[in-house]
Amino acid sequence: MENPSEPAPNASLADYLAAERTLLAWIRTGLALMGFGFVLARFALFLGELHLMQNVPPLASTGFSLWSGTGLIAIGVIVNVFAGWHHLRTIRALDHGGKASPESTAMAVGVAFLLGLVGIAMAIYLVSVRSSAHSTNTEKKETSMSVSTENGIISVASNHSVDGTVERLKGILQAKGVMLFALVDHSGEAAKVGMSMHPTKLLIFGSPKAGTPLMQAAPSIAIDLPLKILVAEDEQGKVWISYNSPEYLAKRHGLPADLLQNIAVVKTLAEKAAE
Repeated sequence: MENPSEPAPNASLADYLAAERTLLAWIRTGLALMGFGFVLARFALFLGELHLMQNVPPLASTGFSLWSGTGLIAIGVIVNVFAGWHHLRTIRALDHGGKASPESTAMAVGVAFLLGLVGIAMAIYLVSVRSSAHSTNTEKKETSMSVSTENGIISVASNHSVDGTVERLKGILQAKGVMLFALVDHSGEAAKVGMSMHPTKLLIFGSPKAGTPLMQAAPSIAIDLPLKILVAEDEQGKVWISYNSPEYLAKRHGLPADLLQNIAVVKTLAEKAAE
């Protein structure tokens, strides 16, 4: 005589609670993925703000942060949807006396490997961004401005030829009502005696209204007045605008701090002419 099949055992409360804990754990994982994806997608904006704070030109965006972050957000949504679907299947199986399938374990391993790959990609991206920012900052310092702390000379790279830069300076001086006392063409004078040198011109300018109080407060500053700007071309054909640092002159002659503005105009003139 055949024995009747035994009914499937009913699932215990512990089984249902375990399934619920698994669901909540996957929901937290999905939310974490979406949150991390959002931060990653906005990472490019953070780098842009960082470059502005450091006076470094922003790097060209490759879209890596945006697409990677959007992908992680999509994966987080998929994880939550799958977790809810799997939980319903598990509950139905427990209601009918079945056992939970090991699909959640496979999904956990898959997500772990995926996050590992994302971490490696982010590390490579950060290293490349840092290297690019460092090289850009170094290049800017080398090609745009040269400052000598020993002699107080500041040199700014010009975007124009020597003659073009000189004409820009003359126009700016005239617009500001500053007198141009002399324009010394050093390279032109060298050519007159049969010698050659790269184009080099010196502008001597100033204003008695601004210069007189300086000499009254520190008579020795008369040796450095009127103010001067040197426009010269180097061996590579790069044009530089050089001038004495106002801070250096103030320290050299013991100039009162409230009179520094009378000679600080040279910096503005050089920067405008270089544009």
